[in-house]
Amino acid sequence: MFNPTRDQARRFFVDAWRKRAASLPATPLETLAADLVALHPEYRALLEEGDRALAREWTPEDGQTNPFLHLSLHLAIEEQLSIDQPPGIRKAFDGLMARLGDRHDALHAILECLGETVFRSARNGTPPDGEAYLECVRRAAGG
Repeated sequence: MFNPTRDQARRFFVDAWRKRAASLPATPLETLAADLVALHPEYRALLEEGDRALAREWTPEDGQTNPFLHLSLHLAIEEQLSIDQPPGIRKAFDGLMARLGDRHDALHAILECLGETVFRSARNGTPPDGEAYLECVRRAAGG
């Protein structure tokens, strides 16, 4: 199982964006990561800082979103949609798309549910509750 450190995960996004900016060959996962960065122009300058970006901290007290966490959740959702895991996530996503009319807005709605699920799992010391996560997405889709 792939379980990168915080710095490895951050480095992945920095390198994926660097490759995109330099028109260098990239793996399919790097291409997807760069596509996600392209959806978030507010993160580009940070990623272009390279090693300095790896050391920065974002805390809830700062009132800022951790861009690396945000992009990582996006990446996880794209993987979930590609394999329909948990089963039904793709159908729920389609409902969100129909309701919101924008793919990125629909992804952000799912991201809120995933973030809540991960937070609850960490707080309780339990595995993520896939059914509660899917139910959150279904509620967001209006169904």
